[in-house]
Amino acid sequence: MSDVFVKICGLRRPEHVTAAVRAGATYVGFVFFPKSPRNISVADARALAVEVPPGVAKVALVVNADNAFLDELIANVPLDMVQLHGSETPERVAEIKARYGLPVMKAVGVGSAADLPDLDAYMRVADQILVDAKPPKNADLPGGNGLAFDWRLIAGRRWPVPWMLAGGLNADNVAEAVALTGAPQVDISSGVESAPGDKDSDLIRDFMAAVEKI
Repeated sequence: MSDVFVKICGLRRPEHVTAAVRAGATYVGFVFFPKSPRNISVADARALAVEVPPGVAKVALVVNADNAFLDELIANVPLDMVQLHGSETPERVAEIKARYGLPVMKAVGVGSAADLPDLDAYMRVADQILVDAKPPKNADLPGGNGLAFDWRLIAGRRWPVPWMLAGGLNADNVAEAVALTGAPQVDISSGVESAPGDKDSDLIRDFMAAVEKI
C-alpha cells in the first residue's frame, strides 16, 4: 500500500466523489471560481460534502476570495481545509487562518528556480503548500491547466510543513513525479477528466491504482 496521499480536485457530481472516496483518496476538492469549468455553487458543494465519510478531508479551492464569500462558504459547507489558489499574500493567508480557524493550504506556482523563494515565504504561515505548475501568462485559470513543471527544480528538497505536488499529473507519470520530487502527497484534477470539468470515474480509479503501486 502506498504512503502517498491523493487529493482529487474539482469534483462536481456525487458519483465522482464516491469514486474518489472508494478508491482511497485522502482529500476531495471543490472549486469555487466562476471562470473554471470545475466551478460549483455553495449549495451543490454542501450537498456533496455532507455525504463524504469521516476521514476524508473536504477542501474548498478559492481564488482571491473576499471575506463575504468565505463567510457564506464556511457557514454552509462542512469543510476541513481552505485552499488559496490566487495571489493571496502571506498576510492574507494568516488572516484567513485566524478568522475561520480552518487549516489553510496555499498554492504556489513554480516555473523556474526564481519562484522557489515564494515557497519558503508561504511555509511560514500556511498549514500546507501545494506546489503547482505556474500558469502561462494571461491564462484564465491559476491551476487545472494540465501543465507540469520541471520536477527537478524541487528534487530532494525537504520542507517544514506538509506539501502536495500538482500540475499535469496522470496515471502514467505520477510514479516518476513522486520518485523525482519525493512528494508525500499529490493533487490531480484535469488528469482524471474526459473533458474540461467532466470527471471520469474510471480515470480516477486508474490514477489511484497507479499511486498504490508507488
